[in-house]
Amino acid sequence: MKKALPYILLAPMMLIMGVLVFYPVIATFSYSLKKWKLTMPGDIRFIGLDNYVSVFQSSSFWYSLENTIVILVAVVLLTSVVGMLLSMFLNIETKVSGLMLAIAVLPWALPPYVNGVLWKFIFHPGYGFLNKLLLSLHVIPQPVEWLSSRWLLLLAVSLVVTWRSVPFMALVCLAGRKALPESLYEAARIDGASKAQIFRHITMPLILPFVGIGVMSTSITAINVFDEIVALSGMSDLGKNIVVESYLTTFSFLDFGKGSAITYLVLLLAAIFGIFYLKTLNREVQY
Repeated sequence: MKKALPYILLAPMMLIMGVLVFYPVIATFSYSLKKWKLTMPGDIRFIGLDNYVSVFQSSSFWYSLENTIVILVAVVLLTSVVGMLLSMFLNIETKVSGLMLAIAVLPWALPPYVNGVLWKFIFHPGYGFLNKLLLSLHVIPQPVEWLSSRWLLLLAVSLVVTWRSVPFMALVCLAGRKALPESLYEAARIDGASKAQIFRHITMPLILPFVGIGVMSTSITAINVFDEIVALSGMSDLGKNIVVESYLTTFSFLDFGKGSAITYLVLLLAAIFGIFYLKTLNREVQY
């Protein structure tokens, strides 16, 4: 009975994981190997890897993949820099440290679509806050159509996703900083090290594993962006990424086979970062 007890206790979670995770993954892969268009319900058949070949031959897929990579790189860079700086600021002990931490977490707590809608008002060409601010500072001569250009739209999406991702990065880096022994800093100050030298030679190297956790999580978030893009530009082709491409193929064009193939490619891309994320979690820090 004692040997069976752990399996009995794990059974509910294993059942939930099987129904909500493993079954959809297996089912999606099986759909991706079939010709399955709802516009032709009588012509469902096994076609092997033809859907994947069709995806890789599609210019629309490569366009959306390019957008995904641009968003991924921009979000990771911005989130890493801003998140680390914010964590250093939150590490300062003041009477309002708890309040500042609560405020910093707010963007992470808001639903992604709500974040997207709020930022859509900021980027609005007519009454948007950003244009009014830049016009008042004489940075731009006339209002900018932020959401009408591909690259400006991708920049806007990246900023919104960064806004949502920075709190997690800051909290992870802050936890890493709090875990460092104060004796290291005391010894460095006694030896005459400046604040810049302490940050470069002590803080930065030792919190890198924590930064890695934030980067991996942020990468997965950037790959799976959907709500912000829909909130800012709808389902237009201008700023679509591979997740939006998968949604349009599956539910707009009703091609479940090809849509499942794109979904599985998104899954594999996110899984690559997920593997590094798990490895980072298990990495030990040597002081």
